[in-house]
Amino acid sequence: MSSKYERELRQVLAGIDKGVEAIIKSCNNIEKAKMRLISKRPFLVVRAAGSGIEGSGDLLALRGDLCFPIEVKSSKVSKLYLSGRTVEQYKSLEYEGNRTCLMPLYAFRLKGVRGDSWRIFRVETKTLHGKLRQLYPSIPTLPKTRNGKSYLNWEEGLPLNEFIALVCSQLGQVEYDLNQLKIRSNRTGLEMNIEEDNLDHSNDKPKRDILTELLNRKVV
Repeated sequence: MSSKYERELRQVLAGIDKGVEAIIKSCNNIEKAKMRLISKRPFLVVRAAGSGIEGSGDLLALRGDLCFPIEVKSSKVSKLYLSGRTVEQYKSLEYEGNRTCLMPLYAFRLKGVRGDSWRIFRVETKTLHGKLRQLYPSIPTLPKTRNGKSYLNWEEGLPLNEFIALVCSQLGQVEYDLNQLKIRSNRTGLEMNIEEDNLDHSNDKPKRDILTELLNRKVV
């Protein structure tokens, strides 16, 4: 991984205006607006490469509410297959993500394209909770080959500007809250239907008219 692209991503996630403006020159107005959100909620981004800790990725992006280990890749082609050392990198990220309840990411830079040239993927883990668990449905995992091996396909990743909008605005929380509300609404509707069914079954038996029975007894 060229340190040039690693530095480029580091400056953007850190909310450095010069770095953000440099990367959005060929973006449309909507992409530019989303990218600039990072200046309001930046990350502390430190370089982890060379630290000797497997699974830490190339960068660590830290903020009060979130933390991501990030493996940075770049290529002239849209598909990047993992083999040898890169497979071990992926396995280490997966292991550390599960062990520490973090969401490791891949940031894939496609060279020679205009607009937002970065795509974000998450490593599949099973121990997420809190805000990371709220975010994970919106961030795609690495696709798999026919043999079930993970690889990078730029076309299937989440654009960096959308990732920034997700982690720097209330968008992610709102989507999560709406989804939870929908789930609760569906459950409540189901429970009501079940209760109505039970009531219908119980009403199959003839009702006793206590007042009529008493009157009949009195007449007799």
